[in-house]
Amino acid sequence: MKKILKIVGYVLAFILIAVAALLTYVKTALPNVGAATDLKIEYTPERIERGKYLANNVTVCMDCHSARDWTKFSGPLNKETFGMGGERFDQNVGMPGIYYSKNITPEGISRYSDGELFRVITTGVSKEGKALFPLMPFTYYGRMDPEDIYSIIAYVRSLAPVKNQVPDSESDFPMNFIINLIPEKASPQKRPDTTDVLAYGAYMINATACRECHTKAEKGQIIKELAFGGGREFLMPDKSIIRSSNLTPDLETGIGKWTEEAFIQRFKMFSDSTYSPPTVAAGDFNTIMPWMMYSKMSRKDLSAIYAYLKSVKAMANPVTKYSPPAN
Repeated sequence: MKKILKIVGYVLAFILIAVAALLTYVKTALPNVGAATDLKIEYTPERIERGKYLANNVTVCMDCHSARDWTKFSGPLNKETFGMGGERFDQNVGMPGIYYSKNITPEGISRYSDGELFRVITTGVSKEGKALFPLMPFTYYGRMDPEDIYSIIAYVRSLAPVKNQVPDSESDFPMNFIINLIPEKASPQKRPDTTDVLAYGAYMINATACRECHTKAEKGQIIKELAFGGGREFLMPDKSIIRSSNLTPDLETGIGKWTEEAFIQRFKMFSDSTYSPPTVAAGDFNTIMPWMMYSKMSRKDLSAIYAYLKSVKAMANPVTKYSPPAN
């Protein structure tokens, strides 16, 4: 009996040592996406203009890196906070930790080289080699054309500097270990010509990361087989739940009956200079969809996105868009 207990003790000790070694490796050796490249971008007016369009209307970087007014429909940006970061995402909205968006004005990113900015945007690894929580969809940005990323970098370098010391983000256990497994090397692709509508639409869908919000998720990971089928739940601070729409071409529950013009107008209705987001009372439906930002996307880009969505597999998935806070 003593011999058996001794063997069991050795086995348990070995398992504990192995687990400790694995956790140490994950914590100290990862993420490993390679060193930042020695990159120097020319900040031309054309790049800055392209970056402005992308950061505000496609990749919507300014959405998370500015404060949004949640007393209004769709949480429009507070222009005084443009790019200064500091938005908090915590356990109250279902996060596995406390995460803050960074200050991406020159005040916050001046210590970054262009190569380090390129790496953090496309792989989620900071200047110091730390992994970012994928609230910023860097796995999608890592599949964009490097020239588009260069343009975004040129644009944020041109922003007015804003002083705002943002706290460090902190993951709860076990996410404080899992987070180091998420970053991966970028796999950039060239932006297709706009004449190849489906390929260009696929590129734009990736740049906007539509799939991430419009696909059901399990334990924080989207279920790829249900891509674009909608129904992903988002917990709001008041404990209400909103769910994303079905973007597949299903005739009854998706966009199967939508014409191209109807799809485009769904966005453009928010671009009118006379449009003012209505006030949303506490406990009433709101949305995290940044309609005001996407509404300025070009008709050509919206048309390509529509064409791509019409090509994906149709899925019947009726979505209850809103559940009020439980009393």
